[in-house]
Amino acid sequence: MTAPLFIFIYTLSIGFLIFWIGLWLVHILAIIYGKWKLHRKVEPPDPEKELELPGVSIIKPLCGTDTHLFQNLETFFTLQYKKYELLFCIQDLEDSISYMYVKSIMEKYPNVEVRVFRGGENVGVNPKINNMTPAYKAAKYSLLLVSDSGIKMKEDTLTDMVLAMKENVGLVHQMPYTCDGAGLPSTLEKVYFGTFHARIYLSSDLFGINCATGMSALMRKELLDKAGGIQAFGCYLAEDFFFAKAILEQNYKLAISTQPAAQNSGNASVSNFQNRISRWIKLRSAMVPHTALLEPFSECMLSGALAALSSYILFRTDPVCFYLVHVLVWFICDWILIHIVQNGNLPFNKFEFLVMWMFRECGAPYLFLHALLNPAIRWRTLEFKLKWGGKAEAIPSRTNSNIIMKDPATIKFSKPEELCPLPLHVIN
Repeated sequence: MTAPLFIFIYTLSIGFLIFWIGLWLVHILAIIYGKWKLHRKVEPPDPEKELELPGVSIIKPLCGTDTHLFQNLETFFTLQYKKYELLFCIQDLEDSISYMYVKSIMEKYPNVEVRVFRGGENVGVNPKINNMTPAYKAAKYSLLLVSDSGIKMKEDTLTDMVLAMKENVGLVHQMPYTCDGAGLPSTLEKVYFGTFHARIYLSSDLFGINCATGMSALMRKELLDKAGGIQAFGCYLAEDFFFAKAILEQNYKLAISTQPAAQNSGNASVSNFQNRISRWIKLRSAMVPHTALLEPFSECMLSGALAALSSYILFRTDPVCFYLVHVLVWFICDWILIHIVQNGNLPFNKFEFLVMWMFRECGAPYLFLHALLNPAIRWRTLEFKLKWGGKAEAIPSRTNSNIIMKDPATIKFSKPEELCPLPLHVIN
């Protein structure tokens, strides 16, 4: 071995061991920060202070139905918060089921202020932004909560988020997690969001890194207005990242709610989960490629193998023993973290956790490579191509009968004045 090659290998080994130690610091910090930050008891504000809390406009984009949609929507009608309005956005003009659900709950809770918008407005390639734009323009309160249809809320969740909106905070987000469910796909989702995702999310929030997700995010509407309104983000698929980026650029901070976002779609499957994670990898690779490239090296199996090899080169340690200890300790840290995020008993035993934990960890490198080799993004029935920086371009798709579907950007949406007239409940 030549001297330059010898020096290069040693330098690379030292560098990776330093990186590997950094991964363990992330583990430790996520556990400590999660224990300190999550599931704090929300003290109800004094009656006088409660009246001073700002009003909140809650935008609920609906597209299709799932098993728990009715149950999820009803939790927004039982929020223990004095002043808020619900703005439902139904994208498909022919989607009568979603409206029937909304109408049924409106009749059950007649004192909740509700408005329904159908058809959306064509402002870009992002279907979610198109769907929400009329409701955004009609929102009357200073705080805006964008909440996906699969989110289930507790009675005090909105209060918790509003109380986290300090004077220097422009966006409060919830860390994604999942409700308890039956079957291995539900266990897989819980393992992912309670271990790898929670570790990265909590450590990023601790260091002030933009990690906000749009499934449940409370924002100051005036800051979005200054950035051009949500319609200005219609060119992105990851609108949540760019919401947060625009708010940070206006010298406001991001804050995390003490309550994780309870995803409760009820349609769990391994293929849906893998497609979703693959789509997120593609988005991160286009938006923040310098950090996305480090992702596979931060996974348990690959980082352990490279650390074992580096330790062998530098210190002649047993690589097999090193690797096994690495995996065992990583597993224990993830077991501790998921209990912190769950804040209670898990709906599965240690063996089920081990099986799905191994499945996710071993499959992570494959998902990363698959995402890079197949850069096009499929979102429901639409397909998009990402450009560097995160902007999206719609790709015309074909049906099985070889009929070319319309480019999503050319689809005509209703104008605000053409929106289907629907019942409106207003508090006097």
